[in-house]
Amino acid sequence: MFALSFASGMALFAQSGIIKGYVRDASSNSPIDFATVQIMNTTFGANTDENGYFEIKGVKPGTYDIKASILGYEPKVISEILISNVRPSDLDFTPSVTSSNLKEVEIKAASFTRTEESPVSLRTIGATEIQRNPGSNRDISKVLQSLPGVTSTASFRNDLIIRGGAPNENRFYLDDVEVPNINHFATQGSSGGPVGLINVTFIREVDFYSGAFPANRGNSLSSVLNFKQKDGRDDRLGFTFTAGASDAGITAEGPIGKKTTFIASARRSYLQFLFKALELPFLPTYNDFQVKIRTKIDKKNEIYFTGLGAVDQFSLNKEANKTEQQQFILNRLPVSTQWNYTNGLVYKHYDDKGFWTFVLSRNMLNNEAVKYKDNDESNPNNKILDYKSQEIENKFRAERTLRFGDNKLTFGVLYELVKYNTNTFNVIPISGVPTTINYQGDLSFNKYGAFVQYSRKFYSDKLSLSGGLRTDANSYSAQMSNPLEQLSPRASLSYLITPAIAFNANAGSYYQLPAYTLMGYRVNNELVNKANGLKYISNRHFVAGFEYNTQSNSRISIEGFYKFYQNYPMLLRDSLVLANIGGDFGVVGNEPAVPFADGRTYGIELLFQQKLYRGWFGIVAYTLGWSEFQDKNKVYIPSAWDARHIVNLTLGKKFSKNWEVGINWRFQTGLPRTPDAENSSLKQIWDLTGSAIPDYNRLNANRLGAFNQIDLRVDKRWYFKKWNLNAYLDIENLAATAIANQVTILDRPLDENETPVGGPVISNPDAPIEQQRYQTKRISDAIGTRIPSVGLLIEI
Repeated sequence: MFALSFASGMALFAQSGIIKGYVRDASSNSPIDFATVQIMNTTFGANTDENGYFEIKGVKPGTYDIKASILGYEPKVISEILISNVRPSDLDFTPSVTSSNLKEVEIKAASFTRTEESPVSLRTIGATEIQRNPGSNRDISKVLQSLPGVTSTASFRNDLIIRGGAPNENRFYLDDVEVPNINHFATQGSSGGPVGLINVTFIREVDFYSGAFPANRGNSLSSVLNFKQKDGRDDRLGFTFTAGASDAGITAEGPIGKKTTFIASARRSYLQFLFKALELPFLPTYNDFQVKIRTKIDKKNEIYFTGLGAVDQFSLNKEANKTEQQQFILNRLPVSTQWNYTNGLVYKHYDDKGFWTFVLSRNMLNNEAVKYKDNDESNPNNKILDYKSQEIENKFRAERTLRFGDNKLTFGVLYELVKYNTNTFNVIPISGVPTTINYQGDLSFNKYGAFVQYSRKFYSDKLSLSGGLRTDANSYSAQMSNPLEQLSPRASLSYLITPAIAFNANAGSYYQLPAYTLMGYRVNNELVNKANGLKYISNRHFVAGFEYNTQSNSRISIEGFYKFYQNYPMLLRDSLVLANIGGDFGVVGNEPAVPFADGRTYGIELLFQQKLYRGWFGIVAYTLGWSEFQDKNKVYIPSAWDARHIVNLTLGKKFSKNWEVGINWRFQTGLPRTPDAENSSLKQIWDLTGSAIPDYNRLNANRLGAFNQIDLRVDKRWYFKKWNLNAYLDIENLAATAIANQVTILDRPLDENETPVGGPVISNPDAPIEQQRYQTKRISDAIGTRIPSVGLLIEI
């Protein structure tokens, strides 16, 4: 209490903040003079000079919406900018020319993004929204779970299941550089993990596309996330220190000469201490690094480098073995080590008609996993998993954007050199028989593609039309080498019924390359799935809806969607469509497959979103959806991501003296699951898996119970003379609710403390070894864990 009182007193010495930046033409990057930049709902504002520069001083620290407007251009609103006294807030406005008069445009100006290419299924999330989201602990993937169409899996993972698609159907870009993975402990061949990799301190805003992908963003079937990073400060060297329940980090930023700025960070987790205190059977440790260096060569040229990397280690907490649930988890999880990085160099050149973008990047993933029977490493014969693999991509993309009048044209080409290698040893059950998979292999091939998109506005900007075409191909096989086989057309329409109400629609065909784990699978040094005719997975999207933007920073929208899949891989060992897996640790797709199944997802999404207005913010989202894929008999059945009903309610309030409170409630009906097979209790099978094996003859015949979760976040900020302090409490799963589930475990005697004692019991010890069975039983796996996080953020 003394520390808080002292901090409150010191905050009286806090000084005012500064907002500065530029207003430039979106196409030519030319400065726009005499533009009006205004802090909305205040009397503060400024006009730009002949260089497009503006500066507003004497701003009280807090959160504001900033608007730039000038006759002949669409006004731009940047929402919820956090102003502090420690560093100036640098903003760049890039408005586009409009054919409408200023009065009409002012009515349409809003805090929500809607582009000609993507008038539907696009949400823009600011850094402030990410930081304050209850239960997310500054993890963008968990923030997205507040939006419609996003399905949750296990509470400790952040897999993105978008509109019924699998976790591997998402693509990520960091300032135009493609990043294959944005999570620690990522699932190879899929995505997702327990902790986000990107440092939110770097983020200016995130564009989230759940459909209507622009033609320059390919190889995705369900979503595209485009992260826009801020630049380092240009006035002096500054630091931000963060410390929470899971990790600690430092971010440094500042100028390097007159034209160059940098921002760099490093984080180290101590999540293993929290998990150990909670007596969880697994102990993750992660490190990550992030950097951006930008040089503004002159008004027409700029170049920047962005880098992202992580080193992850995963160990078992063998002391957490007192309960049946703990022992169940210990028997299943391998010991994993993983590291990855992405480095990208981007050059942009502006001229009077538009700009060029050139992107050169390289990314690499190294993944290793080891598992011993009963976690006994003393006997080498107990090893049942020893896996090593690397994925390497070298990429180049050239892109041209032109604007002339009401027209916009984007076109470009791309090239990638892909390398993949693996050393796999795994003993697994196949048709009830323990089978050893042991092979080494590598793979190298070229990927190439091209894209074009044209957009135009009509009738004083009331009608917007956009059409695009993309193609992708590669040298892996004859089936994939012809660009005409992967032609990907798309078209969008938006019509302003009134200045505040719009009808929007999009239709598109998209293609995605199967995971490298599938493409590189070998037997006798032969690429099995190449011989099996593996193809690009295709998906046709149809989306339409209405959107209403109010004058009070809120939006109401309704969208209907239909997605139709073709050529989805069928894994031959279990006759399982790949779309049903990916939301767990490990490796996806390291086995034989054929392009076999079709799928469909469809539904309706309702959204009310209130950005900060008179101190309040919130989201009300509801999704009714179906996700169905064919089984081995070509019959449509619910997929593993068929959530049906998803409800999300978020409400927050900013109070006086810089207090802020937010609460989130999420409800989701149970996901389908596959009942246990009769072979699960066989001793030879259980010794390998440590758990029951699914019965894929009754795929997704049952469901988990419905799940709901409440998250809470409280923030308090202090603004001092030379530094700022943000203290927060973030509690995930406040009520400690759990997903109702039944799992099969070994039936072992329990002592008076309900602790298993003694070894497993064989029900038929006199039978031949291949017929011997353990005694098993079913228990509830509904463990609800409340995860509190108390943290500090210091900015100097």
